[in-house]
Amino acid sequence: MTRRRRDDRGSALVEFTWLAVLLLVPLVWIVISVFQVQQGAFAVSAAARAAGRAYALAPDDAVGRERARLAAQQVLADQGAAGQTASVDVSCETPDPGNCLVGTSVITVRVRSSVTLPLAPEILGEGAATFALDATHTVPYGQYVESSTAEQQPDASRR
Repeated sequence: MTRRRRDDRGSALVEFTWLAVLLLVPLVWIVISVFQVQQGAFAVSAAARAAGRAYALAPDDAVGRERARLAAQQVLADQGAAGQTASVDVSCETPDPGNCLVGTSVITVRVRSSVTLPLAPEILGEGAATFALDATHTVPYGQYVESSTAEQQPDASRR
């Protein structure tokens, strides 16, 4: 009985194809995920800046908080992260407690959000394939900005 030797020609191509699929699919997923996270990071950073500016230009604190929230949502939508929800927290260091919009105040806006990684398997569970993002922007209100309290304004007659 003679045994036939098995011919290995062509098996390298099959092995290369399988290895390429097994290595390239996760690599493409990682690259797409990194791009999604970077896009979200840019969006959150721009949202914090816009929210800080909107708050500083508001006539009072209540309107400022609402404008900051709306500005952050608008910037997120403009950056292509329309489904991305964000929480906007405003704090300030001020000489007048309870009023952030007075001269020499420093307003700090923090925007927190998260990005869901694309094509994440549902077997991981809800929230397992998300990446948390947060950005902070500080706005000095300025000593020479018109504020709501008269005693904070410099007197022009003393010059």
